[in-house]
Amino acid sequence: MVIKNIIKKNTYYDSVTLMMISSKITSLEGILDATVMMATDYNKKLMTDSGLLLPENLDITSNDLVIAAKTESDEKITELVSVIEEELQKKSDASSEGDLRAKTINTAVKRLPNANFTIISVPGKHAKREVLKALDNNLHVLLFSDNVSIEDEIELKDKAIEKGLLMMGPDCGTTVISGAALGFANVVNKGKIGMVAAAGTGLQEVTCLVSQLGEGVSQALGTGGRDVKEKIGGRMMLMELEALAQDEETEVIVIISKPPHKSVMEKIFKFIEKVEKPVVTCFISGEPMKVEKDTVIQTFTLEDAAHAAVNLARAKKIEKVIFTKSQEEVKEIVEKEIAKLGENQKYIRGLYSGGTLSSEAMVLISNYVGEVYSNTPIKEDGLLKDIEKSEKNTVLDLGDDYFTNGRPHPMIDPRLRVERIKKESSDPETAVILFDVVLGYGSNEDMAGALTTAIDEVKQKLAEGRHISFVASVCGTDEDIQSRKEQIEKLQNSGVIVMPSNAQATRLAILIASKGETWSKMIGGLASE
Repeated sequence: MVIKNIIKKNTYYDSVTLMMISSKITSLEGILDATVMMATDYNKKLMTDSGLLLPENLDITSNDLVIAAKTESDEKITELVSVIEEELQKKSDASSEGDLRAKTINTAVKRLPNANFTIISVPGKHAKREVLKALDNNLHVLLFSDNVSIEDEIELKDKAIEKGLLMMGPDCGTTVISGAALGFANVVNKGKIGMVAAAGTGLQEVTCLVSQLGEGVSQALGTGGRDVKEKIGGRMMLMELEALAQDEETEVIVIISKPPHKSVMEKIFKFIEKVEKPVVTCFISGEPMKVEKDTVIQTFTLEDAAHAAVNLARAKKIEKVIFTKSQEEVKEIVEKEIAKLGENQKYIRGLYSGGTLSSEAMVLISNYVGEVYSNTPIKEDGLLKDIEKSEKNTVLDLGDDYFTNGRPHPMIDPRLRVERIKKESSDPETAVILFDVVLGYGSNEDMAGALTTAIDEVKQKLAEGRHISFVASVCGTDEDIQSRKEQIEKLQNSGVIVMPSNAQATRLAILIASKGETWSKMIGGLASE
């Protein structure tokens, strides 16, 4: 085994670029472990803990780029470096198209005097300084960076609001501005439904479903997940809601979030009471509020929010969606899967790349079958004792910090999910493996292909003919670079049951794992959805 570090002094690339390169190089033959990172203190610790950073390089700084690898031989190191150099050059070439490269925001503004928007992705400790520069230049900001203090977030958002500018973030990963998909976002139709969200994959799910239903998005604005916490007070969400209320292209407003703090929820509904446009809310696992206006629709799932928004835009009756397939079709699928399961197979194991989607799955499972465990539980007593070991019905958010320390995000890198699919499949009590595939800019080029390779391998190795049901949903559109249609076909060719939404996939998983015992409760609409 060879461990090698290559240091590129005073060389910066953003975290998304480096995560994508890290994902690509680890699949190379002969590479035992590898990463490409900026040498922040946190990243140096991660590399040291994983045995990738050599002791003589501990004094490198956050301005330096590190290529760190464990390989089978020196020859593999040469091959690895060649691939990385090629990928970095592609990034540099793309950035220099049109001769518009700039090292500072002030220089960029001089070269693009008509620009009014910027995306900032720098280490968190530098984010405040760069955002202030952007705001001083009257630029709206999408702040992708995390590790920004609450105090700095408040200061930046207050300054933005004072200047009438958006400051979406920190840790804001998804936005669609005037048809342009930014961050982890998808190619969706332009239309008359405007959205505000403190939930990235939640926003992706709703924008994609709206587009699939034939309507479109005017604006889809992120806030950053902390915006709806008590200390931030919904500053940016309220500003964005006001902007959509005044936007001539927006006819219906959708609000998506995990439950805001009570004080923030009260502010949101105070706004809703006065706005003239119809409003759809989806607060995952939140309690409904008392509202007198019949143009305010409170929904339970992201899919219900999408359908409600589309029906309001078309002046049609609002109807709740359980399954878009007929009851007969669903029953046939469920009975076919149940017939293959053993008596002891009774649990769902959810392996999610999207935090909002994993939360939605947990809420549904909890409503229908009771206890559900997780690394990010919806209830305190649902916290796993050991995150590496599932208990009964377990849903994991693999994008949580615990899993992404030293690794690219699971929307980019399939390795962690591949490992967990194999692990959950070895548990004789596992009945269903439930997962999402999230497409769009920044996401893996062929996530379905990577996961089905693992699924095919698992199926070949299952002992004594034991069967596991694989159930998934694909968040995306056919216009995404990965093509939703093509990703679905790959999954189905490996025997994965693909449902039209995360909510429907979760319900199907519940029916299969419960051996149909939840059928009357679910189809009869008796659950508290």
